[in-house]
Amino acid sequence: MNKAKAQVFEGILSVVVNAVLFGVKFWVGMLTGSIALIADAWHTLSDSLTSIFVVFSVKLQTKKADKKHPFGHGRWEQISSIFVAFVLGIIAWEILMNAIERFQNRESVVYGTAALVITIISIVIKEILAQIAFYIGRKTDNVIVKADGWHHRSDSLSSVIVLIGILVSKFTTGLWWIDSVLGMFCALAIFYSAFAILREVISKLLGEEPSKDLADKITGEIKAIYKNDFNIHHLHLHNYISQKELTLHLRLDNKMPNENCHEIATAAEKMILEKFDMIATIHVEPLL
Repeated sequence: MNKAKAQVFEGILSVVVNAVLFGVKFWVGMLTGSIALIADAWHTLSDSLTSIFVVFSVKLQTKKADKKHPFGHGRWEQISSIFVAFVLGIIAWEILMNAIERFQNRESVVYGTAALVITIISIVIKEILAQIAFYIGRKTDNVIVKADGWHHRSDSLSSVIVLIGILVSKFTTGLWWIDSVLGMFCALAIFYSAFAILREVISKLLGEEPSKDLADKITGEIKAIYKNDFNIHHLHLHNYISQKELTLHLRLDNKMPNENCHEIATAAEKMILEKFDMIATIHVEPLL
């Protein structure tokens, strides 16, 4: 699956669907005066806004490497994810403040059938969008698409909270505070989404240790090149999204001529590029 095309598809689908959902949810929220529904609507609109950034970031992150940026521009993907998390945090804060103010003023809301129907529809649609984004994110290892999936998921969860509140209010009287509390829960759900996105992005920016599975696979492929005893260690993976750089130490027979060691290292670097799509730099050491 082409990473850039998949990201554009997910982004455009999200923009269109969320824009329609926002209009309907906001209209119902204004009719009922529900801060929870209006907050849910703005959360949905924020999906559209961040998805627009998802689409435009494709042009930035797919630019070829140049003199100033020899490792490419792939990390625009992670910068975009930070932007998504930042927008989520602002929205969550505004919703939380509005909900607290309404709670202090003891404002109540009467939900109608329209609120119930649109909330159920929103939950289903948003979870479908989340699953599509997560699927594309897994297939392409695209952080920003995964972030957009979390954004959809958080919107779906906040709608679930609103739905519970609507059902409770229909069968219970005297719960004037239900809408305010629901708004607070929605805000917390959005805050968690922002945290989950930032946690993954920061982990990638700081650098991650190559997995044992990757080391085992590389070792197996080198065995096909060099039949004698050897050892690899000190693997470092530098993920620039658009390209990955791998450095490792390769221990070979200490009696082998330098020319032969160089040939084996060059062959291993070529193999890693072809089979693992990584630019490798191998340091040869004597096997004692």
